[in-house]
Amino acid sequence: MQDSSGQGNLVGEFIGNSFRPLKWCSLATLALFVLSFSAGWPNSAAAQDEAALRAEMGDAPAAVEPADAGAPAVNGAVPAAGAAAGNDAAEDTGSKAPKNMLAWTFEALGISYTALFLALSITLLTLIVMNLIAARRDNICPPDLVEGVEQLLVAGDPQAAAEMIRTDDSFLGQVVSAGLGKLDRGHSHAVEAMQEVGEEETMKMEHNLSYMALIGNISPMVGLFGTVQGMIGAFRTIANSPTTPKPSELAGNISTALFTTLAGLAIAIPAIAVYNILRNRVQRLTMQVGITSEELLERFQK
Repeated sequence: MQDSSGQGNLVGEFIGNSFRPLKWCSLATLALFVLSFSAGWPNSAAAQDEAALRAEMGDAPAAVEPADAGAPAVNGAVPAAGAAAGNDAAEDTGSKAPKNMLAWTFEALGISYTALFLALSITLLTLIVMNLIAARRDNICPPDLVEGVEQLLVAGDPQAAAEMIRTDDSFLGQVVSAGLGKLDRGHSHAVEAMQEVGEEETMKMEHNLSYMALIGNISPMVGLFGTVQGMIGAFRTIANSPTTPKPSELAGNISTALFTTLAGLAIAIPAIAVYNILRNRVQRLTMQVGITSEELLERFQK
């Protein structure tokens, strides 16, 4: 019994100490988002200005005077200047190798959005593991505790059963222990004490689960922010270009707009799904704790 209670204490201390840095993780994520806005926007603007300047300098056609204006083309031959220009264009077109999808993703997101979404992903994964541990049946309504108390009560040893409940650190153990502490004042006071402890423990668990819902709500907003930023950059390139801009000049900003939306949704969808699954599990187990605790309390009154 001491080993199981010691393990319960270790699990409780691990969960309690692990949730303390969440406030600082949230503040760090918010600071990283602000830095991404301040660092990412000027860099994209400078890149757009450079692209517009390069387009203005490169779109101006070079004046080429023909060697013989009146000489007809022999056998349909193309002038040397036109052939050279065609070969250069062909070489430029063929020299561009297709980009890897992962490299394209990092290039579109940039260092700021990559770091931000990576921080959200790591935080979400940590929260999922911690809440899965906290939502285990052995930590909320352990069957071993119920069976052990039943056996001790059948054997006619209520003092050992009460001590077993007080030394257990689970949700059920804390609720029943609070009721046993008020049992000498009457059944109604014992039930009221159990309800207060049960509501307090339920609020703690739901509070820990709410961080996943927070990430599920923040991630699409970050993706939408990147979408708006990318589209503004694309329209700025169009506005600053003296001629119709090339698709390659708009591809960077449009990629940023799409990939930030994709990354935000990729984080938000599992966050919201796991949050709802664990919340339903916690509600079901807490309801079971309420029923079991009242049954055990009645057994102690007999």
